Amino acid sequence: MVRATVPMQGSMKPRSARRRIVQRLWKERYVHLLLLPGILYFLVYRYLPMGGLVIAFKDFNPFGGLWASDWVGMAHFSRIFEDDEVVRVLWNTINIALLQIFVAFPVSIVLALMLNEVRNESYKRFVQSMVYLPHFLSWVVVAGIFTVFLRGEGLVNTMLGSWFGWEAIPFLTDPAFFKPLITLQIIWKESGWGTIIFLAALAGVNPSLYEAAVIDGANRWKQLWHVTLPAIRSVIVVLFIIRLGNVLDLGFEQIFLMLNPFNMDTGNVLDTYVYFKGIQQGDVSFATAVGMFKGVVGLVLVVVANSVAKRFGEEGLY
Repeated sequence: MVRATVPMQGSMKPRSARRRIVQRLWKERYVHLLLLPGILYFLVYRYLPMGGLVIAFKDFNPFGGLWASDWVGMAHFSRIFEDDEVVRVLWNTINIALLQIFVAFPVSIVLALMLNEVRNESYKRFVQSMVYLPHFLSWVVVAGIFTVFLRGEGLVNTMLGSWFGWEAIPFLTDPAFFKPLITLQIIWKESGWGTIIFLAALAGVNPSLYEAAVIDGANRWKQLWHVTLPAIRSVIVVLFIIRLGNVLDLGFEQIFLMLNPFNMDTGNVLDTYVYFKGIQQGDVSFATAVGMFKGVVGLVLVVVANSVAKRFGEEGLY
Protein backbone atom coordinates (compact mmCIF):
# COMPACT_ATOMS: atom_id res chain seq x y z
CA MET A 1 0.00 0.00 0.00
CA VAL A 2 2.82 2.35 0.76
CA ARG A 3 4.43 1.73 -2.63
CA ALA A 4 1.13 2.38 -4.37
CA THR A 5 0.69 5.75 -2.77
CA VAL A 6 4.05 7.13 -3.90
CA PRO A 7 3.22 7.48 -7.63
CA MET A 8 -0.20 8.80 -6.73
CA GLN A 9 1.38 11.58 -4.69
CA GLY A 10 3.73 12.36 -7.57
CA SER A 11 0.87 12.56 -10.03
CA MET A 12 -1.03 14.88 -7.73
CA LYS A 13 1.72 17.49 -7.76
CA PRO A 14 1.12 18.71 -11.36
CA ARG A 15 -2.62 18.77 -10.68
CA SER A 16 -2.20 20.84 -7.54
CA ALA A 17 0.20 23.20 -9.35
CA ARG A 18 -2.29 23.66 -12.20
CA ARG A 19 -5.08 24.21 -9.68
CA ARG A 20 -3.08 26.93 -7.94
CA ILE A 21 -2.38 28.63 -11.27
CA VAL A 22 -6.08 28.55 -12.21
CA GLN A 23 -7.08 29.87 -8.80
CA ARG A 24 -4.56 32.69 -9.04
CA LEU A 25 -5.70 33.61 -12.55
CA TRP A 26 -9.30 33.70 -11.38
CA LYS A 27 -8.39 35.74 -8.32
CA GLU A 28 -6.53 38.29 -10.49
CA ARG A 29 -9.02 38.15 -13.37
CA TYR A 30 -9.70 41.89 -13.35
CA VAL A 31 -6.01 42.69 -13.62
CA HIS A 32 -5.72 40.39 -16.63
CA LEU A 33 -8.77 42.04 -18.19
CA LEU A 34 -6.98 45.37 -17.91
CA LEU A 35 -3.97 43.84 -19.66
CA LEU A 36 -6.10 42.32 -22.43
CA PRO A 37 -6.34 45.43 -24.70
CA GLY A 38 -2.55 45.87 -24.64
CA ILE A 39 -1.94 42.19 -25.30
CA LEU A 40 -4.38 42.22 -28.23
CA TYR A 41 -2.72 45.33 -29.64
CA PHE A 42 0.71 43.71 -29.70
CA LEU A 43 -0.67 40.44 -31.07
CA VAL A 44 -2.61 42.08 -33.91
CA TYR A 45 -0.26 44.91 -34.86
CA ARG A 46 3.16 43.62 -33.81
CA TYR A 47 3.36 39.84 -33.92
CA LEU A 48 0.84 38.72 -36.55
CA PRO A 49 2.31 41.04 -39.24
CA MET A 50 5.68 39.31 -38.78
CA GLY A 51 4.33 36.51 -40.95
CA GLY A 52 4.51 38.91 -43.87
CA LEU A 53 8.29 39.18 -43.52
CA VAL A 54 8.53 36.21 -45.85
CA ILE A 55 8.01 38.76 -48.63
CA ALA A 56 11.60 39.89 -48.03
CA PHE A 57 12.79 36.50 -49.32
CA LYS A 58 10.51 36.48 -52.38
CA ASP A 59 9.99 38.47 -55.54
CA PHE A 60 6.51 39.54 -54.52
CA ASN A 61 3.88 39.54 -57.24
CA PRO A 62 0.60 41.16 -56.11
CA PHE A 63 -1.34 39.26 -58.79
CA GLY A 64 0.04 35.87 -57.81
CA GLY A 65 -0.15 36.46 -54.09
CA LEU A 66 2.27 35.80 -51.27
CA TRP A 67 2.73 32.06 -51.68
CA ALA A 68 2.76 32.05 -55.49
CA SER A 69 5.61 34.59 -55.67
CA ASP A 70 9.06 33.32 -56.65
CA TRP A 71 11.56 32.59 -53.88
CA VAL A 72 14.78 34.64 -54.23
CA GLY A 73 16.42 34.00 -50.86
CA MET A 74 18.86 36.69 -49.69
CA ALA A 75 18.93 38.58 -52.99
CA HIS A 76 17.10 41.64 -51.61
CA PHE A 77 19.39 41.81 -48.58
CA SER A 78 22.41 41.78 -50.86
CA ARG A 79 21.01 44.84 -52.63
CA ILE A 80 21.08 46.77 -49.35
CA PHE A 81 24.89 46.83 -49.40
CA GLU A 82 25.31 46.97 -53.18
CA ASP A 83 22.95 49.85 -53.94
CA ASP A 84 24.67 53.24 -53.57
CA GLU A 85 21.37 54.91 -52.79
CA VAL A 86 20.71 52.57 -49.86
CA VAL A 87 24.21 53.19 -48.50
CA ARG A 88 23.63 56.95 -48.64
CA VAL A 89 20.23 56.63 -46.96
CA LEU A 90 21.74 54.39 -44.28
CA TRP A 91 24.49 56.93 -43.65
CA ASN A 92 21.88 59.70 -43.30
CA THR A 93 19.97 57.56 -40.81
CA ILE A 94 23.05 56.85 -38.71
CA ASN A 95 24.07 60.52 -38.67
CA ILE A 96 20.67 61.69 -37.43
CA ALA A 97 20.48 58.82 -34.93
CA LEU A 98 23.87 59.74 -33.46
CA LEU A 99 22.78 63.37 -33.13
CA GLN A 100 19.67 62.25 -31.25
CA ILE A 101 21.63 59.93 -28.96
CA PHE A 102 24.56 62.22 -28.07
CA VAL A 103 22.79 65.61 -28.30
CA ALA A 104 19.05 65.17 -27.69
CA PHE A 105 19.20 62.30 -25.17
CA PRO A 106 21.39 64.11 -22.57
CA VAL A 107 19.11 67.18 -22.65
CA SER A 108 16.45 65.36 -20.63
CA ILE A 109 19.02 64.36 -18.01
CA VAL A 110 20.41 67.89 -17.70
CA LEU A 111 16.92 69.40 -17.54
CA ALA A 112 15.83 66.95 -14.84
CA LEU A 113 18.95 67.69 -12.78
CA MET A 114 18.32 71.43 -13.08
CA LEU A 115 14.67 71.13 -12.08
CA ASN A 116 15.64 68.92 -9.16
CA GLU A 117 17.68 71.80 -7.74
CA VAL A 118 14.73 74.23 -7.87
CA ARG A 119 13.27 74.80 -4.41
CA ASN A 120 10.18 76.78 -5.43
CA GLU A 121 7.65 74.00 -6.04
CA SER A 122 5.18 76.22 -7.92
CA TYR A 123 7.81 77.42 -10.36
CA LYS A 124 9.17 73.88 -10.68
CA ARG A 125 5.74 72.46 -11.60
CA PHE A 126 5.15 75.32 -14.07
CA VAL A 127 8.43 74.73 -15.92
CA GLN A 128 7.87 70.99 -15.84
CA SER A 129 4.44 71.41 -17.43
CA MET A 130 5.76 73.77 -20.09
CA VAL A 131 8.55 71.45 -21.23
CA TYR A 132 6.21 68.45 -21.16
CA LEU A 133 3.42 70.11 -23.17
CA PRO A 134 5.00 69.71 -26.66
CA HIS A 135 5.02 65.92 -26.20
CA PHE A 136 1.26 65.92 -26.82
CA LEU A 137 1.55 67.75 -30.14
CA SER A 138 1.51 65.70 -33.33
CA TRP A 139 4.42 65.89 -35.73
CA VAL A 140 2.14 67.63 -38.22
CA VAL A 141 1.67 70.50 -35.78
CA VAL A 142 5.38 70.59 -34.89
CA ALA A 143 6.41 70.66 -38.55
CA GLY A 144 3.85 73.40 -39.22
CA ILE A 145 5.18 75.54 -36.35
CA PHE A 146 8.79 75.22 -37.50
CA THR A 147 7.80 75.92 -41.10
CA VAL A 148 5.94 79.10 -40.16
CA PHE A 149 8.82 80.36 -38.04
CA LEU A 150 11.72 79.39 -40.32
CA ARG A 151 10.44 80.03 -43.84
CA GLY A 152 11.86 82.87 -45.92
CA GLU A 153 9.34 85.46 -44.71
CA GLY A 154 8.91 83.82 -41.31
CA LEU A 155 9.44 85.32 -37.88
CA VAL A 156 13.08 84.23 -37.49
CA ASN A 157 14.24 85.65 -40.82
CA THR A 158 12.20 88.80 -40.24
CA MET A 159 13.87 89.37 -36.88
CA LEU A 160 17.35 88.64 -38.26
CA GLY A 161 16.75 91.03 -41.14
CA SER A 162 15.39 93.86 -38.99
CA TRP A 163 17.97 93.52 -36.20
CA PHE A 164 21.14 92.64 -38.09
CA GLY A 165 20.28 93.44 -41.72
CA TRP A 166 20.81 89.81 -42.78
CA GLU A 167 19.30 88.32 -45.88
CA ALA A 168 16.78 85.51 -45.50
CA ILE A 169 18.43 82.23 -44.50
CA PRO A 170 16.99 79.14 -46.25
CA PHE A 171 16.54 77.05 -43.11
CA LEU A 172 14.01 74.72 -44.75
CA THR A 173 15.71 74.21 -48.10
CA ASP A 174 19.43 74.27 -47.29
CA PRO A 175 20.57 70.65 -46.73
CA ALA A 176 23.09 71.80 -44.11
CA PHE A 177 20.24 72.80 -41.77
CA PHE A 178 18.18 69.62 -42.11
CA LYS A 179 19.86 67.37 -39.52
CA PRO A 180 20.28 70.09 -36.85
CA LEU A 181 16.66 71.09 -37.44
CA ILE A 182 15.41 67.52 -36.96
CA THR A 183 17.47 67.23 -33.76
CA LEU A 184 16.10 70.55 -32.48
CA GLN A 185 12.55 69.33 -33.06
CA ILE A 186 13.26 66.15 -31.10
CA ILE A 187 14.69 68.18 -28.22
CA TRP A 188 11.74 70.57 -28.14
CA LYS A 189 9.06 67.90 -28.42
CA GLU A 190 10.40 64.93 -26.44
CA SER A 191 12.80 66.29 -23.81
CA GLY A 192 9.92 66.93 -21.44
CA TRP A 193 8.88 63.28 -21.54
CA GLY A 194 12.37 62.10 -20.63
CA THR A 195 12.55 64.74 -17.91
CA ILE A 196 9.44 63.29 -16.24
CA ILE A 197 11.06 59.85 -16.10
CA PHE A 198 14.32 61.13 -14.62
CA LEU A 199 12.52 63.34 -12.09
CA ALA A 200 10.56 60.30 -10.94
CA ALA A 201 13.85 58.46 -10.44
CA LEU A 202 15.31 61.45 -8.56
CA ALA A 203 12.30 61.49 -6.24
CA GLY A 204 13.33 58.07 -4.97
CA VAL A 205 16.81 59.14 -3.86
CA ASN A 206 17.26 58.72 -0.10
CA PRO A 207 17.66 62.21 1.49
CA SER A 208 20.02 60.74 4.08
CA LEU A 209 22.60 60.30 1.31
CA TYR A 210 22.68 64.05 0.78
CA GLU A 211 22.88 64.65 4.52
CA ALA A 212 25.85 62.30 4.78
CA ALA A 213 27.51 64.02 1.82
CA VAL A 214 27.06 67.44 3.48
CA ILE A 215 28.61 66.12 6.69
CA ASP A 216 31.58 64.90 4.65
CA GLY A 217 31.97 68.40 3.25
CA ALA A 218 30.62 67.80 -0.27
CA ASN A 219 29.40 70.88 -2.11
CA ARG A 220 26.45 70.89 -4.55
CA TRP A 221 28.58 69.77 -7.50
CA LYS A 222 30.08 66.85 -5.57
CA GLN A 223 26.63 65.84 -4.33
CA LEU A 224 25.44 65.87 -7.91
CA TRP A 225 28.36 63.74 -9.11
CA HIS A 226 28.58 61.27 -6.23
CA VAL A 227 24.94 60.99 -5.10
CA THR A 228 22.44 62.17 -7.71
CA LEU A 229 23.92 60.73 -10.88
CA PRO A 230 24.70 57.29 -9.38
CA ALA A 231 21.11 57.15 -8.07
CA ILE A 232 19.61 57.51 -11.56
CA ARG A 233 22.38 55.68 -13.44
CA SER A 234 20.29 52.52 -13.86
CA VAL A 235 17.43 54.52 -15.39
CA ILE A 236 19.85 56.25 -17.77
CA VAL A 237 21.28 52.88 -18.84
CA VAL A 238 17.84 51.36 -19.47
CA LEU A 239 16.63 54.32 -21.54
CA PHE A 240 19.91 54.38 -23.45
CA ILE A 241 19.55 50.68 -24.32
CA ILE A 242 15.99 51.28 -25.52
CA ARG A 243 17.20 54.21 -27.62
CA LEU A 244 19.89 52.05 -29.18
CA GLY A 245 17.18 49.56 -30.21
CA ASN A 246 15.57 52.33 -32.27
CA VAL A 247 18.82 53.65 -33.72
CA LEU A 248 17.69 53.01 -37.31
CA ASP A 249 14.03 53.75 -36.60
CA LEU A 250 13.86 57.54 -36.63
CA GLY A 251 10.14 57.72 -37.31
CA PHE A 252 8.51 58.27 -40.67
CA GLU A 253 6.20 61.19 -40.02
CA GLN A 254 8.68 63.80 -38.78
CA ILE A 255 11.23 63.20 -41.53
CA PHE A 256 8.64 62.96 -44.29
CA LEU A 257 7.01 66.26 -43.30
CA MET A 258 10.34 68.11 -43.39
CA LEU A 259 11.55 66.65 -46.70
CA ASN A 260 11.51 68.67 -49.92
CA PRO A 261 13.32 68.38 -53.27
CA PHE A 262 16.19 70.52 -51.98
CA ASN A 263 17.14 68.43 -48.94
CA MET A 264 16.12 64.97 -50.22
CA ASP A 265 19.70 63.73 -50.61
CA THR A 266 20.55 64.69 -47.03
CA GLY A 267 17.24 64.00 -45.31
CA ASN A 268 16.05 60.77 -46.88
CA VAL A 269 16.36 58.02 -44.20
CA LEU A 270 15.44 54.35 -44.08
CA ASP A 271 11.87 55.00 -42.91
CA THR A 272 11.08 57.34 -45.79
CA TYR A 273 13.11 55.23 -48.23
CA VAL A 274 10.95 52.20 -47.43
CA TYR A 275 7.86 54.29 -48.17
CA PHE A 276 9.19 55.57 -51.48
CA LYS A 277 10.38 52.13 -52.62
CA GLY A 278 7.50 50.04 -51.30
CA ILE A 279 4.47 52.30 -51.75
CA GLN A 280 5.35 54.70 -54.55
CA GLN A 281 7.55 52.43 -56.66
CA GLY A 282 5.90 49.10 -55.78
CA ASP A 283 9.16 47.32 -54.83
CA VAL A 284 7.50 45.70 -51.82
CA SER A 285 9.98 42.86 -51.35
CA PHE A 286 13.03 45.10 -51.23
CA ALA A 287 11.28 47.57 -48.91
CA THR A 288 10.38 44.69 -46.58
CA ALA A 289 14.00 43.50 -46.61
CA VAL A 290 15.17 46.99 -45.61
CA GLY A 291 12.61 47.11 -42.80
CA MET A 292 13.66 43.67 -41.57
CA PHE A 293 17.29 44.75 -41.68
CA LYS A 294 16.42 47.67 -39.38
CA GLY A 295 14.76 45.34 -36.90
CA VAL A 296 17.66 42.89 -36.84
CA VAL A 297 20.20 45.66 -36.28
CA GLY A 298 18.09 47.08 -33.44
CA LEU A 299 17.77 43.65 -31.82
CA VAL A 300 21.52 43.02 -32.01
CA LEU A 301 22.31 46.44 -30.50
CA VAL A 302 19.88 45.89 -27.62
CA VAL A 303 21.31 42.45 -26.81
CA VAL A 304 24.93 43.66 -26.98
CA ALA A 305 24.26 46.84 -24.99
CA ASN A 306 22.31 44.91 -22.35
CA SER A 307 25.16 42.39 -22.01
CA VAL A 308 27.72 45.18 -21.64
CA ALA A 309 25.55 46.91 -19.03
CA LYS A 310 25.26 43.71 -16.98
CA ARG A 311 28.99 43.14 -17.22
CA PHE A 312 29.53 46.55 -15.63
CA GLY A 313 27.16 45.76 -12.78
CA GLU A 314 23.94 47.38 -14.07
CA GLU A 315 20.56 45.67 -14.06
CA GLY A 316 20.04 46.24 -17.77
CA LEU A 317 16.81 45.94 -19.68
CA TYR A 318 16.18 42.26 -18.94
